[in-house]
Amino acid sequence: MHIKTGIIGGAGYTGGELIRILLRHPQAEIAFAHSKSNAGKPLYAVHGDLLGETDLHFAQDFSFDVDVLFLCAGHHEAKAFLQTHAVPERTRIIDLSQDFRLKGHASIEGRTFVYGLPELHRTAIQAAQNIANPGCFATAIQLGLLPLAHAGLLQHEVHTTGITGSTGAGQAFSASSHFSWRANNVQAYKTLTHQHMHEIRQSLEQAAGTSVPDIHFVPWRGDLTRGIYISSVLDCALPIKEVNTIYRAYYQDAPFTHLSDAMIDLKQVVNTNKCIIHAEKHGRKLVVHSAIDNLLKGASGQAVQNMNLVFGLEESAGLGLKATGF
Repeated sequence: MHIKTGIIGGAGYTGGELIRILLRHPQAEIAFAHSKSNAGKPLYAVHGDLLGETDLHFAQDFSFDVDVLFLCAGHHEAKAFLQTHAVPERTRIIDLSQDFRLKGHASIEGRTFVYGLPELHRTAIQAAQNIANPGCFATAIQLGLLPLAHAGLLQHEVHTTGITGSTGAGQAFSASSHFSWRANNVQAYKTLTHQHMHEIRQSLEQAAGTSVPDIHFVPWRGDLTRGIYISSVLDCALPIKEVNTIYRAYYQDAPFTHLSDAMIDLKQVVNTNKCIIHAEKHGRKLVVHSAIDNLLKGASGQAVQNMNLVFGLEESAGLGLKATGF
């Protein structure tokens, strides 16, 4: 199978990662990578590591004669793009923004989006025309808690902390992404109000088949460029051996999500599409640690994983260990 792809918003971090993956994907071809601010420039003018990898230039004008269109535009920009551009019905869309992740906002211009977390919605994704790619924090937190929700074990409130790298804020300059501020520094932000909490609750309640208790999330900006590390704490009476059995059973068919018997660290997942999880018990408290690369399993890698499912390919096609731009 040959898949013709187009990218809207190819100059950002997620766009760059998507380009790197698709250039090496055995069944994919990049027809165009769009950027309003970089139109006409070679891709390597923005993504310097692509020098010698491709002669493609950023496009201002493009045709929708593609099999799948990736939207790497900012939040709210994806919705505006689809309202102002007539994308053919046959063209599948994978949106990396948050515009269509929630059920009440999952339709536009006759298109309905399926939430693209393969570990929860694999069958629905395979039959979908349009995919709403999950958020990065949402992916890491959900994968840490979904087996518990499915087993009916989310019966008490969850306290979650998570640290993310500077690429999670996007490529646009901000005071908190400046090197001299970020280096040797950590800061909490959006305490208990992070926008990903809505999609997290939506998925956990679907897995549980009922409402779930509150999840109290404190995210942190960290002194790193990429990666997310989550720790979730809750009450659980089961011994750790039974908890691990539940996790292994839930993820037995998931090619990228793995349970570790040993404590995990961020370097195990950076530059991969993996999520690695470790659970530990201290008295009645269960602590679940989960780690992903925010640009890959948290964004572009998962988008290609969804593309593979939509087109009937091996889920892991084009997503092996790889070098990236930074």
